[in-house]
Amino acid sequence: MWWRRGVVYEVYPRSFQDTDGDGVGDLRGVAGRIQYLARLGVDAIWLTPFYASPMRDFGYDISDHCAVDPSFGTLEDFDALVAAAHAAGLRVVLDFVPNHTSDRHPWFRESRASRESAKRDWYIWRDGNPPNNWIAVFGGSAWQWDEATGQSHYHAYLPEQPDLNWRNPEVRAAMLAVLGFWKARGVDGFRVDAMRQVLKDPQLRDNPAAESWSGAPDRYDSLIPRFTTDLDEVQEVVAAIRAEIGDAHLFMAEVTAPIERLVRYYGTAGEGAHLPFNFHLLWVDWRPEAIADLVERYEAALPDGAWPNWVLGNHDQPRVASRVGAGQARAAAMLLLTLRGTPTLYYGDELGLVDVDVPPSRVVDPDGRDPERSPMPWTGSPGRGFCADGVEPWLPFGDPALNVAEQESDPRSMLALHRRLLALRRSSADLLEGAYETIAAGGGVLVYRRGAGTAVSLNLTSQPAVAPVSGSVVMTTGLDGREGEVIEGSLLLRPGEGAITAAG
Repeated sequence: MWWRRGVVYEVYPRSFQDTDGDGVGDLRGVAGRIQYLARLGVDAIWLTPFYASPMRDFGYDISDHCAVDPSFGTLEDFDALVAAAHAAGLRVVLDFVPNHTSDRHPWFRESRASRESAKRDWYIWRDGNPPNNWIAVFGGSAWQWDEATGQSHYHAYLPEQPDLNWRNPEVRAAMLAVLGFWKARGVDGFRVDAMRQVLKDPQLRDNPAAESWSGAPDRYDSLIPRFTTDLDEVQEVVAAIRAEIGDAHLFMAEVTAPIERLVRYYGTAGEGAHLPFNFHLLWVDWRPEAIADLVERYEAALPDGAWPNWVLGNHDQPRVASRVGAGQARAAAMLLLTLRGTPTLYYGDELGLVDVDVPPSRVVDPDGRDPERSPMPWTGSPGRGFCADGVEPWLPFGDPALNVAEQESDPRSMLALHRRLLALRRSSADLLEGAYETIAAGGGVLVYRRGAGTAVSLNLTSQPAVAPVSGSVVMTTGLDGREGEVIEGSLLLRPGEGAITAAG
């Protein structure tokens, strides 16, 4: 399984490269940057949705699962992208969105036409306005009243994103056929969106109140989503998707859940996801003790034969350099790329990008995620190499000093660090397959061993600190000449510095 040794790179196509002058990235743009990704050293690119869509939720509201939205190009452009990626040794992973469609999807238009529609039961319609207390992820009631037919439809997200009824066999067959369509076009795997939400309680029982909640009553976190997410029956859908995807293609599942619930999505006897996304690094306290505890609990909870994975940034969360600070961004990169398992790297994090200040007049996302989705800065020019100078990008740019061209010429840049880390990871049996063991977690320092002879030491503070290791320095996050330094029992780390050492 190639993903056990691979690194997945998330591309948000709207923000990667514009080639047609509309300020929006497109598939030709991604294809044109394949060599950059190959030089970076990743193994696969995961493309967020580029399907036909009204773009109320920027592609996650799909109106045709088997068509490319014109803003991104054509199916021929997609085929050319896959061919370019494969020629460069990269695999292509697509976002599969099974939970909901756009309200402009032909299926929903037919479902909405009347209560007697052949596709009425393809979505979740009920009497009542609303039928129960369920809250949408973006806030407000999760039920949208339809005056014409006198019922409400359920939407876990926006009202324009009605949820499909996966209890209907016809829906299952139609959605699994979508996977087959893209497999036939040469893709190498799928990241399945909102995996835990695809089935809801058939009795529509009210979700219980979150006793600790003190905010507005119509916010998602005001309730515990007991009857709208992570039902035991969801594992049946996971198994059906795995059976369709197979073993030769990667199955990543988006699952936001406590570790003991998350690991259930691996399934048993090859019936689950290969990689249920482990998001816990996104929210862990940035302290050695907390990180070590997280890694150890996750490793202990993994089922036999399950392969771990780690996520430190994505299109739904503030950028890692904004969360932990610029002084810790290099240590965070070393952590992500040296833990056991498959890491997912978010575009631009290899440059140390931070969240961009988006003025109110430029806000476009319904849930406030614009700052982490700013266009990729390839150069320091007015258009940042993302679009032509003079073209307004769909979202504002950040600091012009943070760009690929500038970092390409700096052997100590964040980009250089990522290339070095990815190359070392690829060449090291310890980092690829070695077991994980915590050596020390305290005093601001996290030290862990990978395999028999590799140790990783991270100073997670803004002060110098000492790591209890011996051996020779293989590389440090500063890339400033400490390689080969011999350590006997204690390694002095500068603020925010990380080091990889080999046993003597």
